[in-house]
Amino acid sequence: MIRWLATALCCLLGGLGTAQAKEPIVIRFSHVVAPDTPKGKAAEKFKMLAEQRTDGRVVVQIYPNSLLYGDKEELEALQLGAVQMLAPSLAKFGTLGVREFEVFDLPYIFPSREVLHRITNGPIGAALLSKLESRGIVGLAFWDNGFKLMSANRPLRKLEDFQGLKMRIQSSVVLDAQMRALGALPQELSFSTVYQALQAGIVDGTENPPSNMYTQRMHEVQRHATLSNHGYLGYAVIVNKAFWNGLPSDIRYQLDKAMAEATLYANEIAERENQEALEQIRAAGTTIIHEPTEEERQAWRKVLLPIHREMENRVGKDLIDAIYREAEAVQSQES
Repeated sequence: MIRWLATALCCLLGGLGTAQAKEPIVIRFSHVVAPDTPKGKAAEKFKMLAEQRTDGRVVVQIYPNSLLYGDKEELEALQLGAVQMLAPSLAKFGTLGVREFEVFDLPYIFPSREVLHRITNGPIGAALLSKLESRGIVGLAFWDNGFKLMSANRPLRKLEDFQGLKMRIQSSVVLDAQMRALGALPQELSFSTVYQALQAGIVDGTENPPSNMYTQRMHEVQRHATLSNHGYLGYAVIVNKAFWNGLPSDIRYQLDKAMAEATLYANEIAERENQEALEQIRAAGTTIIHEPTEEERQAWRKVLLPIHREMENRVGKDLIDAIYREAEAVQSQES
């Protein structure tokens, strides 16, 4: 009888162990934008692909719109293992001490998407992602959002239009210098608070790709926008290093494949999504869209391009020059 009970207990415990072994691996993926933005849609694409490719051994739980963590908390949460995956904007990595990522904030550094993708999809992008490993982070991919417009409650055409405006920025020394060069007063605010800050007049304006402006309803509280395309907003998809390295190798392989496919999708839809968002802003009738003249563009460039050299010691002269060379290579191929 005792032997039978012992055998039964062993079987029961063995069965529990088998059941526990079959528990899926959960990836909590937190981000700060709306589900219907390029990043939000790419996150959903990755979830679908990851769960399909692993036959349900992995479950991806997505938390958009700062539901779990906002701009200022999410990187620390990832490093502590409270979440496993993020897609923060590239400006965020400067606060970790990886200042090279702030090269993406430099105004007019990327003359086209082709030049941008030569960086993010090539050895320069891979080298940048590898710098995150010493911070307990593995970089998996770069995802596009798009090029930014400037918005405010007054027209932003000439440089004097910026004088004294309180302009929201992400935490970035480069973006701070950009706004000051234009004559504005930069104000660091978390993304989730920008709409309320604009509505209340705490800040006067901001910069964003059209998709962010529309999905966060900023166009409802901004009467003017200028299609300046002065800067780029993109993301790095990252995971907690200890979590990633602890995954079975076959799971990591399938997740890498899912991420590669989701990245192609993300970068294919970004330009289209931003164009559609711009048309929706126009249709809403709340915001006057201004297309700068060539003279206006050159005036902006004249005051903003010197920031490249000002930031050489911060982001790296060699890195800036390498991007210049890629841009020249693209231009020579086109001519």
